[in-house]
Amino acid sequence: MRFASIGSGSEGNGLIVEAGTTRVLIDCGFGVRDATARLARIGVAPESLSAIIVTHEHNDHVGGVPAFATRYEIPVWLTFGTLEIAGERFADMERIYGFDSHDRFAIGDLEIRPFPVPHDAREPVQFVVTDGMFRVGVVTDLGTTTRYVEASLNGCDALVLECNHDPALLEQSDYPWSLKQRISGRFGHLTNDGAAAVIRAIDTSRLQHLIAAHLSKQNNTPEMARAALAGALGCASEWIGVASQETGFDWRALA
Repeated sequence: MRFASIGSGSEGNGLIVEAGTTRVLIDCGFGVRDATARLARIGVAPESLSAIIVTHEHNDHVGGVPAFATRYEIPVWLTFGTLEIAGERFADMERIYGFDSHDRFAIGDLEIRPFPVPHDAREPVQFVVTDGMFRVGVVTDLGTTTRYVEASLNGCDALVLECNHDPALLEQSDYPWSLKQRISGRFGHLTNDGAAAVIRAIDTSRLQHLIAAHLSKQNNTPEMARAALAGALGCASEWIGVASQETGFDWRALA
C-alpha cells in the first residue's frame, strides 16, 4: 500500500491512495490539464484511477472533480450532504454514489472509512483508507478535533494531517477580519498546536509516516508545522513530511 499527494493547500488538493490494482483519488481541486500533469509527475495515468472520493464541497477540494471525472469516466463518491449542495455539477454524470458520513464502503482492494469533522460545509468528512493490513488517515480540513476524530485515527500506519496556520501569523496578516474569524473558528482550519494535540491524543504506535498538509502560504511555514508535530510525536523535525501546494509529496510506501 502506498500514497502520494498532487498538491495541498487553499489553491487545490488531491491525494492518491493505492493498494493492489486499486487507485483512489481523494479530492481534486485542479483543472483537468493541471490535474493530469500533476498525476503524471508521480507516474499515474488518469485512466488508471478506480474512483474519486470527495471530502466536502469547497472548491479547492471538489472544483476539478466533475470535469476530470467526466473526461476520464471515473466514478465519484461523496456524502449525501455534499451531493445536495454540489449536485448540479454532477447532473450529467452516471456513476455518482452517495454515502452517509459514517458509512464504510469498498472500492476494489480498498475499504473507505469516512468520519464526520467540524468544518463549515454541509456534510464534511475525512477518511481512513485501508487494505486490511495498513491504514492511511487523511485529515485536511477541520476547525478542531473531537473524540470521534481521534478514535477514527487511532492506530493509523500513516497520517496526512492539516497544519493550516499559526494564530499569531494569522492575526498579523492582512486578511479581512471576517476571514480570520472563519479560519480560526471551530468550523475553520486546524492550527499547528491543534494538529499537535491530535497527535498527543491518538495511538501512534504504528505510525510510519506523518505528513503536515494544507499549510497556509501566508500564515504558516513548513518549519513551524514540522516543529509542532515533531514535539508532539517526540521525533526529529526532519522526520515529518510536508505536503506543498505546488507538488504535494512523492509516493510513501507502507511495509
